[in-house]
Amino acid sequence: MVKESVLFASSEVYPFAKSGGLADVSHSLPCALAKECDVCVVMPLYRFIDREKFGIKPSGKTFEILIGSNAYPIQWYECRMEGVGYRFVYSPLLSEKEYLYGPPEAGYEDNAIRFGIFNYVIMELLKNEKFSIAHLNDWQCALVPLLIKSNPSIRTKTLYTIHNLAYQGTFEPSVMEMLGLDEVHYTLDGIEFYGQVSFMKAGIAYSDRINTVSPTYAQEILTPEFGCGLEGFLQLHRGKLTGIVNGIDTDHFSPANDDTLKVPYTDLKGKRANKSGYLKENKLKGIDKALIVFIGRLTWQKGMDMLISILPELARLECNIAVLGEGEIRYIESLESIGSEYPNLRLHCGYDETLAHRLYAAADFVFMPSLFEPCGLNQLIAFAYGALPVVRKVGGLADTVQPIEAFDPKSEGGFGITFEGSDERDVLNAIHRAFELYAQKRVLNPILRHNMECDFSWNESAKGYLNLYRMCRE
Repeated sequence: MVKESVLFASSEVYPFAKSGGLADVSHSLPCALAKECDVCVVMPLYRFIDREKFGIKPSGKTFEILIGSNAYPIQWYECRMEGVGYRFVYSPLLSEKEYLYGPPEAGYEDNAIRFGIFNYVIMELLKNEKFSIAHLNDWQCALVPLLIKSNPSIRTKTLYTIHNLAYQGTFEPSVMEMLGLDEVHYTLDGIEFYGQVSFMKAGIAYSDRINTVSPTYAQEILTPEFGCGLEGFLQLHRGKLTGIVNGIDTDHFSPANDDTLKVPYTDLKGKRANKSGYLKENKLKGIDKALIVFIGRLTWQKGMDMLISILPELARLECNIAVLGEGEIRYIESLESIGSEYPNLRLHCGYDETLAHRLYAAADFVFMPSLFEPCGLNQLIAFAYGALPVVRKVGGLADTVQPIEAFDPKSEGGFGITFEGSDERDVLNAIHRAFELYAQKRVLNPILRHNMECDFSWNESAKGYLNLYRMCRE
């Protein structure tokens, strides 16, 4: 059987650039796919990427692309890592920014042309090299299926993955001319979205197949509650829509082999040593108190309004709390204000991969009160590190976290505290259930040990993607 040749396009890939779970998936999924097919990952070369550290070298190829009436200079860079080849697109307008997409409060005004450049450069790659599949991720790559449809000489099939429907890449209609797009596509059946241009609609409308990152989220986005205004459009295209749950890189997220930890471990005794270390470093008292951790973007989607509203009541309980994340200033200011009043709360602002690993290793509970969650990786990492997830039963959290009331040691999946509803009582009841369980170590510890032994790798999910690639070509 001939191997698939896959061009995997993403706006962020760990360890080069990361703002969230997309970067982790864009690193670990290609690594898993590389065992079965030829994979090339393409991403922008942002100015903050450490080229020397990662061995990123110029390929010697420079050219210009014409978009609308403007020409943009392009340089290719490349490196190889973990059996995967990487191509990096450098263009000053795309690359020379402080942030990936903009400061937390708003995206850059020129994001349409920035990522338009990225899409057109992907097209150049498809014109000059043979790929059977272009696997395109989120709105930043979503114009490619439209551009392919406009160029019949390109035979590459497309899979478009929606990682988060809330971020659609919507811009003013004037970008049509700027991006050199034919007005014929500016329709309800194309990329028009309430008087604007939607990159994501292009991906949905013109790709050969679509998937989201969990089966439940694939169903949720067909409803008004979760569809972000695209539910009707997605209903029209539901025949090509699939949900495949994410995995994690079990080499990178392995407490036994994690060199970011001061005490790598394979059992709960080793985990306790990491908890003790974190508490001492951060002047928190009470090794026997539950440590509750939130790790993620400080945005409304992640349930920050709810977290902030219950945090004072939570902090008055016999526990320690740690929050790690970056995001909107209003949330940071609220958290800092609350933190100044409670000595058992620690706020760590900013993206810190090493600290994230140490928090998973220290945590008793990882709290995820998300309003919606396409998949989520934190709960899978929590399982691996022996921390119990406390999650709202939505999207991928519903698919990956089984309620502890149904604990079965023979199950292949992980267990945690799950709750529904979105008012304060629902959330606090879940926390109190967690505390009750924490006091029953004979019940809790077998669940934690079971979770640590489960397989949350990409092995099965990668097979699902390979099957979608085959379906794209049928």
